[in-house]
Amino acid sequence: MSTTHPRSYYAASRHPQVAYPALVGEVDTDVCVIGAGYTGLSTALHLLEHGFKVTVLEAAQVGFGASGRNGGQIVNSYSRDIDAIERQVGAEPARLLAAMAFEGGRIIRERVSKYGIQCDLKEGGVFAAFTAKQLRHLEAQQKLWARHGYTQLELLDAAAIRGVVATERYVGGAVDHGGGHIHPLNLALGEAAAIVSLGGVIHEHSPVLRIDRGSTQTPPIVHTPQGQVRARFVVVAGNAYLGGLLPELAAKSMPCGTQVIATEPLPEDLARSLLPQDYCVEDCNYLLDYFRLTADDQGRGRRLLYGGGVVYGARDPADIEAIIRPKMLQTFPQLRGVKIDYAWTGNFLLTLSRLPQMGRLGDHIYYSQGCSGHGVTFTHVAGKVLAEALRGQAERFDAFGALPHYPFPGGRLIRVPLTALGAWYYSLRDKLGV
Repeated sequence: MSTTHPRSYYAASRHPQVAYPALVGEVDTDVCVIGAGYTGLSTALHLLEHGFKVTVLEAAQVGFGASGRNGGQIVNSYSRDIDAIERQVGAEPARLLAAMAFEGGRIIRERVSKYGIQCDLKEGGVFAAFTAKQLRHLEAQQKLWARHGYTQLELLDAAAIRGVVATERYVGGAVDHGGGHIHPLNLALGEAAAIVSLGGVIHEHSPVLRIDRGSTQTPPIVHTPQGQVRARFVVVAGNAYLGGLLPELAAKSMPCGTQVIATEPLPEDLARSLLPQDYCVEDCNYLLDYFRLTADDQGRGRRLLYGGGVVYGARDPADIEAIIRPKMLQTFPQLRGVKIDYAWTGNFLLTLSRLPQMGRLGDHIYYSQGCSGHGVTFTHVAGKVLAEALRGQAERFDAFGALPHYPFPGGRLIRVPLTALGAWYYSLRDKLGV
């Protein structure tokens, strides 16, 4: 497997990248973080700000996985909304989780401001409805979020959404004024630089081969090909790229692939006409599409990024453009004939409940995984919550730990076809409007 960033728009437009050396030899630290994506970077940064000694191990490069490949959208709440959590665990246990549903975007903005991270941060995100049923869902969502103190969701009727997105596809929608979008790889690289500025250590190209989990008296030891880290605590933040390192985590999750394309730079009048307010957009389908404009590409113009589709089991499609370009043209037929410069895929981790998993294995190993498509914001919350738990403040950590999670039925052999069948069912319902 390649351990360098894939050929994507993000890799082509990233800031100059620091090469962090592979781990060689033995290291002692307070916390060893496995994975230099958003979860690991956020955890490390919060810990360093509170005086911990932190070592981050990354099998490839900083932001190699979903953190450097995603749609770049700051989307509030979870993949299943607060009402679904309330039904699972009750209103009072869900209170803390609801309060955290809108925290991730605030953490990102604080990081960008505090550490001077240049990642093309733009404000505002749109949920676009194809049907009256989806619009009613957005109306209910506005009331639900307001009940939990979040009042930045503004409903749009059919005329209003046409002033936001230049397409006839949608019957309405909602603007989340607390949403937004960023260059995700540059955000990850900026957070890594902040970690190093606080005395943290990052080792790239240092895959973890095994973890000696330790005991009450014995600290865990994390082994890489050329070294090992002895730590008081280990934070496992590999998500869809963790592999089989911890089988009990792999059984409760499934890597899935999503695809993104980026057009050639567009004439400014065309780019502005597509999304006049420069909001990012995602639709309300179960298998949703998402799109936004990039920042100006070195004076040549802005591009449209368009993503969608899910490949269960994370198999890379042979022709990404063939999958995504027709979706883009359904939304924006005015882009017919526009060239696609980049097409890439990346993996995210799906859970059966579509809610994130956070917990502890034994006395020393903590983990967070399974953002199920809402990773940009949740991972930043997860890092703060994990750091709190390691500092002895576990109330918010325990709220996530109390969520019930189950292994996919049938194990690895049939979880992919079963999940794909379920997705087909919900996709069909979207198409029929039921």
